[in-house]
Amino acid sequence: MPKLTIDGQEIVVENGMTVLQACEQAGVEIPRFCYHERLSVAGNCRMCLVEMERSPKPVASCAMPAGEGMVIRTDTPLVKKARKGVMEFLLINHPLDCPICDQGGECDLQDQAMAYGFDRSRFEENKRAVKEKYMGPLIKTIMTRCIHCTRCVRFATEIAGVEEIGALGRGEHLEISTLEHAVNSELSGNLVDVCPVGALTSRPYAFTARPWELRKTYSVDVLDAVGANIRVDTRGREVMRVLPRLHEDVNEDWLADKSRYACDGLSRQRLDRPYLRRGGKLQEASWDEAFGATRARLDGLSGDKIAALAGDQCDAESMLALKDLMAGLKSPNLDCRQDGAKLDPSQRAGYLFNTGIAGIEEADAILLVATNPRWEAPLINARIRKRFLLGGLKVGAIGVPKDLSYPVAQLGTGPQDLAELAAGKGDFAKILSAAERPMIVLGMAGLTRADGAAVLALARQVAEKFKMVREGWNGFNVLHTAAARVAGLDLGFVPGPGGRDTVGILDGAAKGDIEVLYLLGADEIDMSRLGDKAFVIYQGHHGDAGAHRADVILPGAAYTEKNGTYTNTEGRVQLGRLAAFPPGEAREDWTILRALSEVTGTPLPYDNLGELRQRLVAVNPVFAALDTRTPAAWGAFGAAGKGDAAPFGETVGNYYMTDPISRSSETMAKCSAELGLGPQAQATGTHG
Repeated sequence: MPKLTIDGQEIVVENGMTVLQACEQAGVEIPRFCYHERLSVAGNCRMCLVEMERSPKPVASCAMPAGEGMVIRTDTPLVKKARKGVMEFLLINHPLDCPICDQGGECDLQDQAMAYGFDRSRFEENKRAVKEKYMGPLIKTIMTRCIHCTRCVRFATEIAGVEEIGALGRGEHLEISTLEHAVNSELSGNLVDVCPVGALTSRPYAFTARPWELRKTYSVDVLDAVGANIRVDTRGREVMRVLPRLHEDVNEDWLADKSRYACDGLSRQRLDRPYLRRGGKLQEASWDEAFGATRARLDGLSGDKIAALAGDQCDAESMLALKDLMAGLKSPNLDCRQDGAKLDPSQRAGYLFNTGIAGIEEADAILLVATNPRWEAPLINARIRKRFLLGGLKVGAIGVPKDLSYPVAQLGTGPQDLAELAAGKGDFAKILSAAERPMIVLGMAGLTRADGAAVLALARQVAEKFKMVREGWNGFNVLHTAAARVAGLDLGFVPGPGGRDTVGILDGAAKGDIEVLYLLGADEIDMSRLGDKAFVIYQGHHGDAGAHRADVILPGAAYTEKNGTYTNTEGRVQLGRLAAFPPGEAREDWTILRALSEVTGTPLPYDNLGELRQRLVAVNPVFAALDTRTPAAWGAFGAAGKGDAAPFGETVGNYYMTDPISRSSETMAKCSAELGLGPQAQATGTHG
């Protein structure tokens, strides 16, 4: 470990660190534009120049490895003059766009020009101008502002794995381009974040707000099961934008495009008041009328004729309140697996991403089964690519072949191929046997089938045969697509003794055995299977499929409009926070259920969020450990049986439209049209 002196301070750093990183460790700020801690070193901008003893000229600290005995000075007149000169060169052709630039107020170029720049320019020639480049419906370009740091090129190539952005020309005539087509990546919005100037900005957000106008709220994303940490920026009641928040173990610095840009769907097709179906048509009603109609339908009804389904974006508090309400109504018919996934709620290790998202970086062999992580969880796919770039990783896949941005050995398409692997057949079996830390990732496309329990059992056999589960390592992983799924299973929001699951509830509604069905944000089931007799109560925030079928609509709050607890696919409990109030007469979900329980004569035993969260911890102590993964004990799960010979399908048919919020988003509709994707969210029709 080298020892070096920085501005008179001796410091010991790890091997392989650069002078810039050593300076940061010593508490010395070094300006930079092209350097990014998660990207390869380019050394383009020269803004990070420092003076090194025995060096004839200043050195670029981002590209200089820290060495034993180095003496570095960062505040000498030579360094200050060099930085002013570099800044003067960078601003030679930069337009005076600050008053109209969307990057204004949070721009690295602005900040560093103030801190390190010169107070005048000696350049007298005409500024050059660069034609704008088309990069799709998400990214707005003003390429005259570009300073050629190439962060966007390196991000697209290294992190996103799509080599669609490059540089044309040389010197002053260099231009960044995609050759006039949209960036085909689910992580393209991060290009805006890594751009240190206003050359790449958010197209949907363009000219709408300034950063100092916005109220910033830290929360978590619920549009997939990764649980990415986000910052929600609001102005009044409107969500203006969603940005990533640093969390090394979950999403690092990145955020998927749907999570970032679907926020415009929060203001469209909203349910802002109760509705009642009268004469075959939904009509506006008061809360008293909606509750009265619900109570009248429930009065005297046996519990076995009542059922409840929880949707994919529900918070743990609302699911617990609904579970307790169903218990008060003596109904065992409830399920949080609206897609019919054959997951075993009795064994927590059987439905978690046990390795952890950050644990992917320790794996040396990965088997993907019935999953397309690039669409189901782009941030997890980016982690796998990151591990691939480190070298020594082998990836095999069973399912529909997809371009995942890293090499994948296609091992087959269906359960029979998984069974052969479990029997130790094939070349990839040898790779798994030789691996020190192998892991398997099982997707929902393998579990929502009729033989899902058998597929789950086969995946467990593979994990046990190749010693994926041992002391200090659990390589068995289930990749969920629903943000509410793990919390629902942890709460036991599953059929009670003699109760019906999702398939049973739908069949019962069609036959008339289920007379009242409560849908808590459940929009992904096949509504046509409910028949005409069932009385449907829909509690949600958008006028999606559930609202169209409902007889009573109770307007709830979206994830940005309430304080809620969410558990991601790896079992990490996180808090979402209220950033804006619900529209109109809509209310937080648990409060609606608490009020309804009073009307139905089965009052719930909590009156505020604190009491409800105490009840949450009492039901399952894992909810007490915030931002922590609680390891799960290994046990038997799944059901032995013969798998169907049909190949695995796809869980996500259109990445940009998978839930009520994204389906209401104009931006997501443009992305879907741009890439030629169909309007349907699901491709296989396996739900229910």
